[in-house]
Amino acid sequence: MLLAEVAATSDAVAATRSRLAKRAAIADLLRRAARDAAVAEGPGAPEGSAGDDVEIVVSYLAGELRQRRTGLGWASLRALPPPAAAPTLTVQAVDAVFEHMAGLAGPGSDTARFAAASALFAAATEREQSFLRGLVAGDLRQGALDALVVDAVAEAAGIPLDAVRRAAMLRGASGPVARAALEADGPTAALTALAGFGLEVGRPVRPMLAQSAPDVAAAFDKLGVSAESDDRAHQVSVDVKLDGIRIQVHRDGDQVRVFTRSLDDITSRVPEIVADARSLASERFVLDGEALVVGPDGVARPFQETAARSATRDAPGAPDGEAEAATLAGALALRPYFFDVLHADGRDLIDAPLRERLVVLDRVADSFRVRRLTTSSPGAATQYFLETVREGDEGVVVKSLDAPYAAGRRGAGWIKVKPRHTLDLVVLAVERGSGRRTGLLSNIHLGARDPQTGGFVMLGKTFKGMTDEMLAWQTERFRELEVADDGWVVTLRPEQVVEIAFDGLQRSTRYPGGLALRFARVLRYRDDKTAAEADTIKGVRSLA
Repeated sequence: MLLAEVAATSDAVAATRSRLAKRAAIADLLRRAARDAAVAEGPGAPEGSAGDDVEIVVSYLAGELRQRRTGLGWASLRALPPPAAAPTLTVQAVDAVFEHMAGLAGPGSDTARFAAASALFAAATEREQSFLRGLVAGDLRQGALDALVVDAVAEAAGIPLDAVRRAAMLRGASGPVARAALEADGPTAALTALAGFGLEVGRPVRPMLAQSAPDVAAAFDKLGVSAESDDRAHQVSVDVKLDGIRIQVHRDGDQVRVFTRSLDDITSRVPEIVADARSLASERFVLDGEALVVGPDGVARPFQETAARSATRDAPGAPDGEAEAATLAGALALRPYFFDVLHADGRDLIDAPLRERLVVLDRVADSFRVRRLTTSSPGAATQYFLETVREGDEGVVVKSLDAPYAAGRRGAGWIKVKPRHTLDLVVLAVERGSGRRTGLLSNIHLGARDPQTGGFVMLGKTFKGMTDEMLAWQTERFRELEVADDGWVVTLRPEQVVEIAFDGLQRSTRYPGGLALRFARVLRYRDDKTAAEADTIKGVRSLA
């Protein structure tokens, strides 16, 4: 299949707000990919080669490369070669180039990677270049995520959505599931093929995610528990929400593997977690939890230290990376905190209610489990939430004790509650939009006031939370404030105040104030405030 066909579908998906229309466009492309693969894999063709098209297309339409890391950065894509006149690139050829880049290491690898990227982009048309750039930067902004692609696989194969979701959850990837479903001879055969995907200790499962609520009472409402009751049937689990990295730990005897939320294998980077897993009495399990750096005093360190510690890279082709990780483990030790169990001692627990899974978790990993409160009282849960926040934790996750493990999506059985922080900041610059926001000014640069210098200190960027009306308004407004335009970033007079919600602050070497907002999103523009009334960098630092 030509890359141009995928880019055209991406454009169609970006051009509509209708989820049904997006799903239909993706389903149509998947049918064509499967049909073309079936024709190409005739007598004499290399077995399975054309079928790779389906897996690649699924990945690209979800906005991701199949290679988690290629070493190709955004800066490498600023000066692209002239585009090709006509489309010739196939998705398999593109995938092969990125696979080659991902395998490059050692002296000269940067030069070789840049040469491969230049050749690839030179063979791409202007539209294909834009599509590839979005894939590399993880910034496709087409309005299609993996969940929507999974929906489209179900439509294309003519089978129930739940069957596709479950298979993708257990396989940890949508591509192989899409291929199995679409290569099958009809819906019945597709369901049989998907039933063959099961939980395997040592292979990551997509993690269950939580929905959000503004407060504990709203979380209880979402779970259908809105009144005080001593009835055990109305109890929920209120877990402390830790500010760490999501981990999934698999153990089979002495073999231990540790995966992140994005299913990256970080086993060699976290020897202390491996040791903790081996210390447990059970020799075969899959545990879900968080890992964070804890200081000698037992207090969790800032999130950046956890992120830096878990991001330690192995030295290519040598054990030096593991030695470095072991050294860092002594200074910045990661500790696991588990809140769920998916498998224990030969028994899969994904379909069991949380009430039952917690009993197994307490038996398998009691010394490493997340603190929790079991209650039917919203008042008691609220008090518990306030205590956790005062102690420096992120908040709580309120969980239905009857819910199974709904992996891979934001199931209604888990509701997270975090305190919302807001700041009034000044818009310093804005970037041009892409995808559905082409022609609009979108991503805003945010600054806090610095009374000592009379200027502003940048704290980050965001394009989250903007409605269509807001985008149209700010595009007109920011052109009025424009002082420079380099073709991508429009620099503004620092006059417009915006109210920003954010989840927290982290240390940053990227921004001059040494801090950056986490998960910033726009609430509203404040025309009732001048820039002189915006929050100060001193006030922001006091929050940190």
